[in-house]
Amino acid sequence: MSLSNNSSDQQAKQEKGNSTKTMNKKQLKLWFLIPLIVFLALIVMLYLRLGKPTDIVTNTALERPVPAFELPLLSDTSRIMTNDNLPDKPFLMNIWGSWCPTCVIEHPFLMQLEERGVNLVGVNYKDDIGDALGYLNRGGDPFSMSIQDLSGQFALDLGLTGAPETFVVDGDGVIRQHIIGEINEVNWQSRIAPCLMVLNDANSNKVSPELSQIAEVCK
Repeated sequence: MSLSNNSSDQQAKQEKGNSTKTMNKKQLKLWFLIPLIVFLALIVMLYLRLGKPTDIVTNTALERPVPAFELPLLSDTSRIMTNDNLPDKPFLMNIWGSWCPTCVIEHPFLMQLEERGVNLVGVNYKDDIGDALGYLNRGGDPFSMSIQDLSGQFALDLGLTGAPETFVVDGDGVIRQHIIGEINEVNWQSRIAPCLMVLNDANSNKVSPELSQIAEVCK
């Protein structure tokens, strides 16, 4: 074999090696770019949601009765609660869990509402009973009763999107308002209290709430 052939073979191998290295570098750059692209996409999605109301939404949970349930009482799981055990006056049904950070933030305000005479029914969502009872022992129990929704099916039937959420229910057991996220003094004064006041007035007068008024106040 001539020297020229050897030289050509070596050159071809070198060119092939350089080409492989170039491809490997391009692949590495691509792998580094994928997380960056995903991150930028998430930033864009979050930006597009800025300024949009998220505390109260209208969905299929509104204007229908509280779904039928048979669930254990959290404080005594040998007792089974049903719709018949719900208050016959307007109340708030709050979905909570000891594992939920926003529930922890919301809890002191729920205690304030209980002190103001607001009737709250708790739905303990997908929680360990020991953790749930410990949570109430530490922070206080604002609920007239809490039912244990271990499977989470009842909360989903209500229209839950994620804890905490609260449903304003009238004296006939019909859901009139659905609050997404934490209840605080701001949305209590601006949205929830006016709705509850209309429902309480109708209940005191033993009449059904006017749908037009509900549509305006409980939106």
